Amino acid sequence: MDVTFLGTSGAVPTTQRNPSAILLRREGERFLFDVGEGTQRQMMRFSTGFDVSTIFLTHLHGDHVLGLPGLLQTLDFNERTVPLDIYTPAGTSGDVENLLDATGTTPGFRVQVHDATPGKPIIERDEYTIRTVETDHRTRSIGYALVEAERKGRFDRERAQDLGVPVGPKFQQLHEGSPVELEDGTIVQPEEVVGDPRPGRRVVYTGDTRPTEPVVSVASEADLLIHDAMFTQDRQQRAQQTGHSTAQEAATVASKAGVKRLALTHISSRYATDAEPLENEAIERFGDNAFLPDDGDTITIPYPESDDE
Repeated sequence: MDVTFLGTSGAVPTTQRNPSAILLRREGERFLFDVGEGTQRQMMRFSTGFDVSTIFLTHLHGDHVLGLPGLLQTLDFNERTVPLDIYTPAGTSGDVENLLDATGTTPGFRVQVHDATPGKPIIERDEYTIRTVETDHRTRSIGYALVEAERKGRFDRERAQDLGVPVGPKFQQLHEGSPVELEDGTIVQPEEVVGDPRPGRRVVYTGDTRPTEPVVSVASEADLLIHDAMFTQDRQQRAQQTGHSTAQEAATVASKAGVKRLALTHISSRYATDAEPLENEAIERFGDNAFLPDDGDTITIPYPESDDE
């Protein structure tokens, strides 16, 4: 699993930062979170490809959606045939459809826009769930969390052989959780040769928001929290007025949630020439695992260290 930061600016783009867009790749699937103006060019610039599986919108302010019509038109020009699902805060699906209609975006593949209720799972697979999280902005807004399911514990091959289990199908049966019977009638239970379930990974993206307890809850022990950090703490009043967070507030959320890494995003253009104060502020509160990505940065999300992989 990896994350590419396609756009990390606030509402006003800069020469170095594009409006909001985050691409998450997992096992061949590509999930795009927000589609700020120019996102498709960023995808070309940073060689992510256009094979997007699903699009998730945190809210409908222009810096998060104005790239959507152009991206869909490009997908159509590229002869996409696979249907595309778009998730958006509850009550805004009609607005997304109107945006596409107003720009003449009528692709030849099916596009379905879904209302997403805060705090609910919207995609559930055996391997992972994508759920929404309540956020606090100046309009209808939500964040998203990708939460992987627990994986099977490690299979102890040597232990199984010591117990007399022959190499072959019985190994798989045990790893799948079924006991096996040996030729002498001995029953070997899965727990004798399979370790405890191993945790999956968790990535949370807030979009624009004030600090919220729902985000703290869903981000508990997350491998990566991507949080609004538009201002430094001396602009905290402005952050409150505009429904954003300071870097220090984002770091406080990360600390409460016990996340492993914190990525600061939605950076105000006032820091166009020097965003270091934002990063320094977060590091002071959260530690060295807070960072401020540049557009185009890609980070890998490894399995938890306890996995010993």
